[in-house]
Amino acid sequence: MPTDADFRSRLRLYLDLIRWSRPAGSYLLLWPTLAALWLAADGFPGWHLLAVFTLGTFLMRSAGCAVNDVADRDFDKHVKRTAQRPVTRGAVSVTEALLLGAALALLAFALVLTTNAATIAWSVAALAVSFAYPFTKRFFAMPQAVLGVAFSFGIPMAFAAVQGEVPALAWGLLAGNLFWVLAYDTEYAMVDRDDDLLIGIQTSAITLGRFDVAGVMGFYAAYLLIWAGLGARLGLGWPYFSGLGVAALIAAWHFTLIRSRSRDGCFRAFRLNHWLGFAVFAGVVGDAVIGA
Repeated sequence: MPTDADFRSRLRLYLDLIRWSRPAGSYLLLWPTLAALWLAADGFPGWHLLAVFTLGTFLMRSAGCAVNDVADRDFDKHVKRTAQRPVTRGAVSVTEALLLGAALALLAFALVLTTNAATIAWSVAALAVSFAYPFTKRFFAMPQAVLGVAFSFGIPMAFAAVQGEVPALAWGLLAGNLFWVLAYDTEYAMVDRDDDLLIGIQTSAITLGRFDVAGVMGFYAAYLLIWAGLGARLGLGWPYFSGLGVAALIAAWHFTLIRSRSRDGCFRAFRLNHWLGFAVFAGVVGDAVIGA
């Protein structure tokens, strides 16, 4: 019969599987989603929607980690950074991981059910893209673009939840955010490029080759310019553009981290990217507060 020690050991494995101690990935999803929520509501969106999208973001990121580790288990064993993931080393079975991922996704869907029909419909599309992403590494030269769509789907869902529809503004914000995902996930891919070349999977870092650093900086620029243009069209003020300015400074700092292409520098740039997203979100909230 399982003991308390067995239960705690199993729980630690499951928490490791969903990256519980490494929440940076959840923040990368959270900040653009909350920024969209504030923009859609023209200010504070209310505690209900704030709770739904915050909790839903953490749940779906956790579910995505479980599915990703199942999909990549045969690749991860050949990559030093990922070889000790629970599914890869056999500590958690494929069935366990998929059941955990399904349970977390169902909890997130239960939250979405408290919103409206439009949000529920878009959540199904978001789920499909999220779970399809890990498999695109096998054939698509820029799988980070698929991840960009998956990690940006909180934006149209936020507008749907507030306004009951997804306006052109939401798709513009999604397009801009996709470039941010391309930037930070290319940094992430630069960490594992040598291993990925050996095992034969596709990444943007491999596709861009010697133009990887230039590509990352171009992606950052596209993201910030698109969001700046949309902010100008909305008539947002200095707090918003100050947030974009801070984000631009962070992006410039990241250039100093990745220009040598060292694993440590590239991973640090990726891991700290959520501060860039937070700066933009803070600008949105600041504009709503000061402009109110």
